[in-house]
Amino acid sequence: MTRDAALAQAAGHFDSGDFVRDLSRRVAFRTASQEPDSGPALAAYLQDEIGPSLAKLGFSFSIHPNPEPAYGPFLVASRHEGDDLPTVLMYGHGDVIRGQDKSWTCGEGPWTLAVDGERLYGRGTADNKGQHSINIAALATVLALRGQLGFNVKWLLETGEETGSPGLAAFCSAHQELLAADALIASDGPRVGRDQPTVFLGSRGVANFSLTLNLRGGGHHSGNWGGLLRNPGTVLANAIASMVDAHGVIHVQGLRPPPIPANVRTALQGLRFGDDAGDPEVDPGWGEPGLTQAERVIAWNTLEVLAYKTGNPDFPVNAIPPAAQAFMHMRFVVGTDVSRLRDVVQQHLSAHGFEGIEVSEPEVMHATRLDPDNAWVRFTLASIEQSTGKKPVLLPNLGGSLPNDVFADILGLPTVWVPHSYAACQQHAPDEHLLAPVAREALQLMTGLFWDLAAAAPGLPRR
Repeated sequence: MTRDAALAQAAGHFDSGDFVRDLSRRVAFRTASQEPDSGPALAAYLQDEIGPSLAKLGFSFSIHPNPEPAYGPFLVASRHEGDDLPTVLMYGHGDVIRGQDKSWTCGEGPWTLAVDGERLYGRGTADNKGQHSINIAALATVLALRGQLGFNVKWLLETGEETGSPGLAAFCSAHQELLAADALIASDGPRVGRDQPTVFLGSRGVANFSLTLNLRGGGHHSGNWGGLLRNPGTVLANAIASMVDAHGVIHVQGLRPPPIPANVRTALQGLRFGDDAGDPEVDPGWGEPGLTQAERVIAWNTLEVLAYKTGNPDFPVNAIPPAAQAFMHMRFVVGTDVSRLRDVVQQHLSAHGFEGIEVSEPEVMHATRLDPDNAWVRFTLASIEQSTGKKPVLLPNLGGSLPNDVFADILGLPTVWVPHSYAACQQHAPDEHLLAPVAREALQLMTGLFWDLAAAAPGLPRR
């Protein structure tokens, strides 16, 4: 059998409806990890669906409890073909966000996969059930035609990514031998554009923290006390404005990133965002001046206000509220020191005369970025270009955040991500969908990647 035959069979897997049938079965598992009663569904997805699917491909698998008992389990699967062969660790997450059932306007709701033109609607179709289903199917295609992969594979599926991957770092720290590999190849997140195969090598980090200003025990009539009492809503709004201005520029020196490395700038040249149908219109005057679109979203830090509350927004009254609170969100790149974020923000506020604002200890997911010149990266890019006839986009890191620090820092792996969705897929919202043309192409390029890996193995770095 030839490489071309393998790619044709991968396309046939989609065209026959087999891929949609597999994904439909997986979408039906109500694995919303944010729901307190989701435990049985999360466990069933691993034990009854993914585990048996991998077992048919010659994998052994086991289910492991989460080190944090309140959260869902992990699946580890392994297919070992030889001690002298490289080992690839693959990753996915079986959990999804809440269904938001009543808000869907397309398809048949979150838990029933519905095909409408080129869109496959259903919760998890894009994030992440559709993506790891593509990778499992690509492995199956190579095995069906060649009988072997020519490399070893391990899978790690978690069920808590949508709640911040609780227990993942502890699990990987405790099971480093079980998860030992030479590289991570995984799929999550969006392509730069629907027709642009994309590879990214890490992700921006994320830090969530709150600002709280409590001034008094209750509200006071604005007619009697306005002009005499500080309004916490007004004070906190001005405090935030001192941190990030009306154009999105960060003014806290300790929250700004280091200069963009030259090879990162080179990799991002010419990339644009927001050109796909359904994408929001990019605001040209927003963000750090002097940077390109790609540099702002991939290679720079951003500070956002996620939510802001003072008084009672649903039933406002003519009273000065007693307190205000803002939930802040910072995306940051490699080289940003977030170890002292709370102190840095507190010092900035004090220096600008904003006393009494409490800064919470941030919840942090760390930033990662693999060297674009790594041999695993060069191999992946060449394979994808051969399969698609398109030069893939290389992002030094994703603009969003993934638990990639666990794989890069704890397991010590070079990390190569090949996303199979696109930016307007509406993940985390009603009407989430996977694009059929993207899924079909992804099945082919991942089949080509796995087909090529055996031949490339002698030249790939090993741990």
